Amino acid sequence: MSARTRAATAFRRRYGASPLHLLLTLACFALALYAGIRLLKGDTVGVAIWFVGAALLHDLVLLPAYSLTDRAAQLLVRGRTPQGEGMPRPSVNHLRVPAFVSGVLFLVWWPLILQQGGHYTAYTTLSADGFLARWLLITAALFIASAIVLLVRTWLRLRPERARARAQQAQARGATK
Repeated sequence: MSARTRAATAFRRRYGASPLHLLLTLACFALALYAGIRLLKGDTVGVAIWFVGAALLHDLVLLPAYSLTDRAAQLLVRGRTPQGEGMPRPSVNHLRVPAFVSGVLFLVWWPLILQQGGHYTAYTTLSADGFLARWLLITAALFIASAIVLLVRTWLRLRPERARARAQQAQARGATK
């Protein structure tokens, strides 16, 4: 084993990943530092207040709200699973994913969804009407698509069980004749 290979192995053992990982991580930190410096160049106090406010809003309001909502969704779909009695079913993800995507869309577009756009039309020359209806339609489509995926997955999972049950019934009928 060459000295270079031994050094790379020792580095990987100590660091836990390859040198390329470290290089990319340092590049990400450098990019974040550059973006932070550019962001704070304008209104430092305003950005700091926004950042602290966003962190407090998330930690004190949003995190408990979506944790309680997720717990309620788990209780709705709780049942008997191969893992054991009362374990949450994987089908809860068919509620989580569309709710998450809908929530992110609402977070991005909330001023226009709630008709608080202000100067949106003046800046873009586009109408600010209809965002609520479109968001509701997108949300409904996400939940419908998720329900269809759940139904197909359930049907595909139960297909071998139905085939086994039919074979057992045919065997039982053949034994009685």
